[in-house]
Amino acid sequence: MSVNLSKGQGISLQKSDGGTLTAVRMGLGWRSAPRRGLFGRRTSEIDLDASAVLFADKKPMDVVFFQHLVSDDGAVRHTGDNLVGGAGQGGDDEAILVDLMRVPVHIDQIVFTVNSFTGQTFAEVQDASCRLVDETTGQELARYTLTGGGNYTAQVMSKVHRVGNGWQMTAIGEPCVGRTFQDLVPAILPHL
Repeated sequence: MSVNLSKGQGISLQKSDGGTLTAVRMGLGWRSAPRRGLFGRRTSEIDLDASAVLFADKKPMDVVFFQHLVSDDGAVRHTGDNLVGGAGQGGDDEAILVDLMRVPVHIDQIVFTVNSFTGQTFAEVQDASCRLVDETTGQELARYTLTGGGNYTAQVMSKVHRVGNGWQMTAIGEPCVGRTFQDLVPAILPHL
C-alpha cells in the first residue's frame, strides 16, 4: 500500500515482512498546466529534470542527472531525459533507479531534486509528483505531490538516507530557484 507523504514526513524502507528493499525507483511525473490564451486554452511544453545528489557526511560526492546518467559506482541510474512531460499523476516521465545494496557505505544520503531547465515556474505545471517504487516488485511505496502554483523553478523533492542498517525516505518539498542541480545545493544543505 502506498503512503501519501506530507512535507517533512518520512517512512522506513523496511519491508513489512522484515526484509529490506534492495532496489528502488524514484519516479517524477508532470503535465503542463493549461493557460488561457487569445485563442482558448493551450499548454506549453515544460522540461523538468530529475536529479539525484549523493552525499557523504554532508558533502556532495556524485550526481546523477540527464548529462551523467550513471553514478561513478554504478548504484544509481537515470533512465533518460524527458523534454516535455505528460504522464502526470499516473506514471513517470523521468525515473532514477537506486540499487540500495550497491550504494557505497560512505554515501549516507541521496537527495532527489527537480528543476525546470527551461525556466518555467511551477505555476505552469500540474499533476507533478514524485513516487518511490520497490523496483523488485513494482509496488509503489510512497508518493509526494509537488504542489504547483509557486513562483519557483525548482524543488528539493525528497531524500533516502541511512538509518541504522536500513534506509528511510523523507519528503522535503522545499521550493527554490534554479535551472540545474548545482543551483540547488545551497537549498539542499539545510535538509541533510
